[in-house]
Amino acid sequence: MLRQILLFLGITFLLSINEVRGQDPIFSQFYAAPLQLNPAFAGNTYAPFIAVNYRNQWSGFNNFKTYTTYAASFSQFVEGLNSGIGLMIQSDNAGDGIYKNTRVSAIYSYKVQVNRDFAIKFGIEGTAVQNRLDWNKLVFPDQIDPTGEINFPSNEVAPNNLNKNYVDLSTGFLAYSKLFYGGVTIKHLNTPDESLLAINSNINSGLPVRLSVHGGAQFPLFADNRGQSTSFIAPNIMYVRQGDFGQINAGAYFGFGSFFAGGWYRHAFTNPDAMIGLVGFQKGAMKFGYSYDFTVSGLTAGTTGGTHEFSFIINLDHNRPRKKDYNDCFEIFR
Repeated sequence: MLRQILLFLGITFLLSINEVRGQDPIFSQFYAAPLQLNPAFAGNTYAPFIAVNYRNQWSGFNNFKTYTTYAASFSQFVEGLNSGIGLMIQSDNAGDGIYKNTRVSAIYSYKVQVNRDFAIKFGIEGTAVQNRLDWNKLVFPDQIDPTGEINFPSNEVAPNNLNKNYVDLSTGFLAYSKLFYGGVTIKHLNTPDESLLAINSNINSGLPVRLSVHGGAQFPLFADNRGQSTSFIAPNIMYVRQGDFGQINAGAYFGFGSFFAGGWYRHAFTNPDAMIGLVGFQKGAMKFGYSYDFTVSGLTAGTTGGTHEFSFIINLDHNRPRKKDYNDCFEIFR
């Protein structure tokens, strides 16, 4: 009950302040959600690439889904156009659906092959967004009796606008070879107004631009008698800045046959945030990963329950036969 009241007070505050600014959900397994990270990742495989991601943040709040994020994406390279195409659907829920953000993105990228071992790509993303507040799930003080139970109807009147629809634009750049990649993304180029209630139209309530710089590599460690790699190490890093918020994720994972495991550290600008552990399994074109964020800030994992995250990838490019002279830069993404 106390959590519901606190959430109501928080949402009421957000609806009534003159300026509302938010931050994007970011997956701990950002390397397993490539289109969410950078639109230039669209079409980094010749065959279809499908990714499904789920994040349950602060799961320790019993019977209360604090923050959950779902995403599903598809992309593929179109050789005749020398381009990549992609589609992504993402849903971000706060307070068991009290506040929900849904995004549907169409993505296009263009590839420039610098030489046999190096390429660059440019990507653009157009997104249709809906923010929705479920007024019926809110609990107001006049509904609560002296014992703390909800027994009365509320006299509060819902605002006229409980939905907010807008268009969001983003772009990205990616450079890569067979061993490494690096990129830059700029999200919310048009700083769309995402507020549900406009108190003062002269005040900018636009979503802040999000800048991210990211990179990674994959180095083979051992090979079988046919020259195929049987193990690898894949370090990667991500820096994100949006408004006054910022973070750095750095770490690596190791592959051993069909299994992989790794660890990362996430640091916010003002304090340490979390240690992240990963385990996973890959068989043919399918890849599954599970990670857990162990909070190391003042908001400890014992209080929040930490964060659970799952990723599932189907990379049909994995089954595409390699040619004898195969030397394509897409190799790192297979």
